Amino acid sequence: MLYGGYDHNIDKKGRVFIPSRLKEDLGESFIVCRGISGKRCLCIYPFNEWEKLVAKISELPSSQASSIKRFIFDGAFNVEFDAQGRIVIPPTLREYAQLNTSAHLIGMDTYIELWSGELWAQEDVYTPEDIFADADKFQL
Repeated sequence: MLYGGYDHNIDKKGRVFIPSRLKEDLGESFIVCRGISGKRCLCIYPFNEWEKLVAKISELPSSQASSIKRFIFDGAFNVEFDAQGRIVIPPTLREYAQLNTSAHLIGMDTYIELWSGELWAQEDVYTPEDIFADADKFQL
């Protein structure tokens, strides 16, 4: 299971360090793509979770599936760790997610979200009261 939040720098070559706790579940190579949450973040999927996502998308009506596949597949890259435990984020994805000098990584159970540090600071404005206002609906 992927969990935890981590802040790291992005160097001039677009490399970001992935913490060892997250690396264990990713495997040797994995997929980095645009996120589908409607936010300008990236998602990092272990291959088995990528295959599950693709299968779910393929079950949608073809017109909807095609649009989603174009969005995700056009910016999907197979990535591996370098010797220092970093990954290179391709320029097109760095531009899309507005990744410049800082990054925030979040383990999201089956995948990782990779946010620009600046965008994450704007996104992370919820209070516990906001998040759990409807907790009774989820029996938490």
